[in-house]
Order: sequence, then structure tokens, then C-alpha cells
Amino acid sequence: MLLVLTIWNTLPWLVLGWLFAPQFPGGGWGLLALAVLVFLPVFVLLRGFRGRTYPSALTRLFVLRPFWYAQLFLPLLAISGLLGILGGLFVGEPREVGRWAVDGMAVIFAVAATWGYFGTRQLVIRTLDVPIPNLPLGLEGMRIVQLSDLHVGPHTPRRQLARIAQAVHDAKPDVIALTGDQVDDYARDVEPLGAALGTLSAPLGVFAIAGNHDVYAGWESVRRGMEGIGWTVLVNEAVPLERRGTQFWLAGTGDPAGGRPGTSAVAPDIGRTLASVPRNGFTIVLAHNPALWPELAARNVALTLSGHTHYGQFAIPHLEWSLASPFLALAMGMHRRGASVLYINPGTNYWGLPFRIGTPPEVTVVTLSRG
Repeated sequence: MLLVLTIWNTLPWLVLGWLFAPQFPGGGWGLLALAVLVFLPVFVLLRGFRGRTYPSALTRLFVLRPFWYAQLFLPLLAISGLLGILGGLFVGEPREVGRWAVDGMAVIFAVAATWGYFGTRQLVIRTLDVPIPNLPLGLEGMRIVQLSDLHVGPHTPRRQLARIAQAVHDAKPDVIALTGDQVDDYARDVEPLGAALGTLSAPLGVFAIAGNHDVYAGWESVRRGMEGIGWTVLVNEAVPLERRGTQFWLAGTGDPAGGRPGTSAVAPDIGRTLASVPRNGFTIVLAHNPALWPELAARNVALTLSGHTHYGQFAIPHLEWSLASPFLALAMGMHRRGASVLYINPGTNYWGLPFRIGTPPEVTVVTLSRG
């Protein structure tokens, strides 16, 4: 990882150095000092990932966040500079035109970053009516509140988390489903998660599953923490629930970040997930990664709730396109395959940079109906 980040940072600085060294205080040495300063937070990041430190809110906000901005900003600046240099060759001013291109990109980036920041402070309550053929009568009108990709850490605004908790309470759900990536990047992030959302309750229970970041953070510790909050954690298992005299099954898968089936306790295993469900049992599955849905649909799972994609944190809703769309077959929204339905939540918070455009944080209220 250190080698990749070093290369990632070095190449843009070579372009920017050629363009701006003559104008920068201290020339090339001044730019080199700035490059080193920008890169230093990587060692704080690596120490945290290796479990040697637990980054505080201040560290994440004022050390790691600027670092992540730089990792996105520098390549964009360098690419714009290279394009400017190429264009400038035609007028005999490659360096001058390259500087203008970099300045223009800096303005665009600043506007987008500001817009995206305010996007993360929104909260949409999406009411989703899901008609399901042959829905058992007792499940008509059942409400499931889905939260996904909360990525809670000590830096997550408490006011935003309080708004999420209030939205869940106001929805009066029968079931609350947390579909993965509850914590940001560290197992101890369960502590602020519990402090903010530990009072969530629903008549049929609060259920959580593993997401890839929960796995990266140290799954066993994260699982114990969520169970300590009072949530039921499902990993490749299904539990019977009952509403109005009708029994159904709620299941949760493992996550592909845990490896292939059988390689770890948290690796996804669809067969094991549904092993206890009767042949014609009505089943709702929580699967963080929507890539698991085709196999679930093939096994006649009625409804699958997923997250993971964040819609790339940049979307154009009226075109049904997001930044995740070019990379994922199942990137956003609702999908149907036969009698099986998938809904991909765009995320109830954000990960990495506070940036969301066209896809605000969402609390999803799913209501089941016959149809």
C-alpha cells in the first residue's frame, strides 16, 4: 500500500513541479517540502490500519481528511496540467497554458467539494412500496427501515446521526435492518455507533449484517460490539419471525470481503444462509453487496436489501446513472428478476470524503404490499 501511494503521489508532483517550480517560493525545493508535508499523514493512516493507534475525531478531520482530498485532487490537477501542456504546444506556451488549466481545475474542484460537502448534510426519507406476488396476508403493510453504509466514527456529526435516529423512530417500523458498513474503518468505531443509534428498536427486532468495512475493521470485534448494543447480527443464517400470525424468515449473508465460501466465518455462503428456511418459506435477505443477489434470486428469495455501492456518491438520478454504474452491473435502485426484488440503498452516510452530489444520504422505509 505504501508503495502504491508513493507512486500515486510522486507522478502528479512531477507534473506540477515542472509547471510551478519557477513561481513557487523556494522553487523546486519548496515544492518538494510541500509534497512531503502532504504525504506525511499516510504514516498515521498505516499505523491505524495496523492497530497501533486509534485515530481521534480531530485526527480524522484535520490530518486524514486533507490527505484523502489530496489523493483525489493531485491526479486531477496533474491530468488537467498535462492536457494544458499539450494544448499549449500549439501556441508555443505549454507551461503557461498548463498553469491556466491547473488553476481552472482547482476552481472546479473547490466548487464540487463544497457542493458535495453540503450534500452529505442532507437526509432523504425514501418511502418505497414493494409489491410482491403471493405475499402472505399477515405481511401486508409490514414496514422495514433500512440503514446502510453508516460508516460511523468519532468524526461523524452527532446532529446528523440524531436526525437518522429520529427518522427511524418516526417511521414506526416493524423491523430495522442495517445492511453493512456500520463502522468506518476501525473496530472501536462501534463505540460512537452505539452511543448514537443504540436506542433503535422495533417490534420484530434490529438486525445487522457484515459489510466490507466491518470486515476490514476486524469483524469479530465489530460483531461483539454490535451484539453488545443489543442488535441481532446475522452471518450466513436465517431466523424465523412472526407478524399477525404469519411466519417468515429474515436472513443475513456474509460479505465477499471475507473471502470465498468456507475460507472464513464471515465469507458469504448462500447455501448455509438459507439452509434452515423451509422450501416455500417467505424470505427477506440482507446482503451488503448486491453482487450476491443473482444467486439469491435463483433461490426464490422474495426481497433482498443491499447497499455497498453508495451510487459512487455522485449520481444523475433522471438518467438512472451513477459513478458506480460503469463498474457494477447492479449499481443503484430497484431490480426485479422473476418474483425476486432487490433494492440497493445509496447509503445513509458517506465514506472517505464528505461528498455526495445527486445521491443524498437515505433512510429507506420499505412497505410490503400484495401485487
